[in-house]
Amino acid sequence: MEGTTYGYVRVSTQEQNEARQLAAMRTFGVAEENIVVEKLSGKDFKRPGYQRLVKNLSCSDVLVVKSIDRLGRNYEEILEQWACITKERKAAIVVLDMPLLDTRQGRDLMGTLIADIVLQLLSYVAQTERENIRQRQAEGIAEAKARGVRFGRERAELPEHFLEYAQLWQDGAISSRHAAKELGMSYQTFLRRAKELPTVK
Repeated sequence: MEGTTYGYVRVSTQEQNEARQLAAMRTFGVAEENIVVEKLSGKDFKRPGYQRLVKNLSCSDVLVVKSIDRLGRNYEEILEQWACITKERKAAIVVLDMPLLDTRQGRDLMGTLIADIVLQLLSYVAQTERENIRQRQAEGIAEAKARGVRFGRERAELPEHFLEYAQLWQDGAISSRHAAKELGMSYQTFLRRAKELPTVK
């Protein structure tokens, strides 16, 4: 039995490429009434239109997306959604921007196998690139620190009589709250800075 071809279009409120995705769906031949459009951020998967669409997919249906990132915000989520659609719902997926990601033809064996391999490869490349970026960032920060570059907000100068009150607090003569009030600072900041002083235990 021939199934239904659905199209899924997602844009965030900042993006203006809805028309481009819709045009691609129409060119592919997706009927207007079978195109689901959501104008939501991809930061999470709480998307009612998408969830309803996937839930209604059957083994003879086809889901068409313009690009693979319409399925998720990262490759872990994309792999999860891919498995849900192709393995659990047993529907086919067509990614218009990547012809190899098309499980319609021979999806019982070769088509699904090729698509899965391509998707796993993309996931590996994306993960490797993320790790490389993190490593380069860490190396850059370490190098900058070695040159004396400081990161974060500039620390406020200590009040004029801070050392005196810190010593009085250490000796038990005053409370941290009293010292902080006299110095015009929060007692949490007073405690943190006082404990950093090498002369105060």
